[in-house]
Amino acid sequence: MPPHEDDNTPADRRQFFRQSLSHIMRPAADYLEKKIPKLSEQGGATPKPLRPPGARRLEADFLATCLRCGSCADHCPADSIVLIKTDDHNKGTPTIEPTRRACVMCDDLTCMKVCPSGALQLVERHELRIGLAVWRPEICLRTTAKRESKEASCQICVDVCPVGSDAIRIEDGQIAVIDPRPTGSGCTGCGVCEEQCPTAPEKAIRVLPYASRFKKA
Repeated sequence: MPPHEDDNTPADRRQFFRQSLSHIMRPAADYLEKKIPKLSEQGGATPKPLRPPGARRLEADFLATCLRCGSCADHCPADSIVLIKTDDHNKGTPTIEPTRRACVMCDDLTCMKVCPSGALQLVERHELRIGLAVWRPEICLRTTAKRESKEASCQICVDVCPVGSDAIRIEDGQIAVIDPRPTGSGCTGCGVCEEQCPTAPEKAIRVLPYASRFKKA
């Protein structure tokens, strides 16, 4: 006897259930998306890799140009550059993880000079920009000390910054990071502040990539 016209194949039934589940879960997902801040806004894990000095401004250009050869990592005198090991489109590309080892922006600017593809381009030292440090007051010892009525004196991030007060300083008892984009003078994103920050397991100051590097060309 032929099947009833309302009967569905297993594949059809699976598709029906998937669509039904999506219809139920989508409002909840939309609600959570609105409630949970984006990582880049809350100072959480770096949403995109922090690229070495001289990286092409647009991430799409960088990925298309990088040969994944590892030359920049092999020649980095400070061992600041590592290659990403994930299985996505970033695999084999270079990144800097300041918590592990900050970029010292060496005198020779080695990584840019040894890059064979142009993914890392030679730029003037005063134009070097890796990212921007973001202060996380909810973790910082200055803030937690105040909550516990203790003296808030930690300023390691300010003391170790190679650029000095032009990049980071204390204003009204808080850590102020100077964004260089308006004037050309400020934080270079080297990550020394993050590397030396004493809070654990999370750092009270993190270096994030410039959002502009990840806009579509």
